[in-house]
Amino acid sequence: MQYVSHYKSPMGDILLAADEIGLTGLWFEGQKYFALHLDEEAEEQETVLLEQTKRWLTVYFSGREPDFTVPVHLRGTAFQKTVWKILCSIPYGQTMTYGAIAKEIAARENLLQMSAQAVGGAVGHNPVSIVVPCHRVVGANGSLTGYAGGIEKKVQLLTLEKADMTGFFVPKKSTAP
Repeated sequence: MQYVSHYKSPMGDILLAADEIGLTGLWFEGQKYFALHLDEEAEEQETVLLEQTKRWLTVYFSGREPDFTVPVHLRGTAFQKTVWKILCSIPYGQTMTYGAIAKEIAARENLLQMSAQAVGGAVGHNPVSIVVPCHRVVGANGSLTGYAGGIEKKVQLLTLEKADMTGFFVPKKSTAP
């Protein structure tokens, strides 16, 4: 059973979803892939996990790195889960390119190469944004591209984390997957 709750962030309303295992969704209202994989019978109810997630978000939006984690229960393909696990390893305030993630997966899987575009698709379908920090992934050329919540939110999140924005730019045309 999934439970949902709402959180008012400085960047807009957020829908949270969780089950007995962990957080299953965190979406900005109206974002691309909003509520993807949310059970139709999800029940609006505060749970300990959803309250813990709200505390985490409050610390995060205050401009500080939370000193505790929220358990997540990610639903996706094995490839998506591999990408999302790498996202969780990107330190607060740092970034990583889609290509670097692809190279890391290729090395782990003993492959000659991995598609950065395939990585981009998995990053874009991350159901637990912010907690699983897909906003920390950038294009190799410095393009702040591919954030399902919107490029302006990606910029705001990286700025909040005091990421070095030198060399980054917003593309003229969105490439969100």
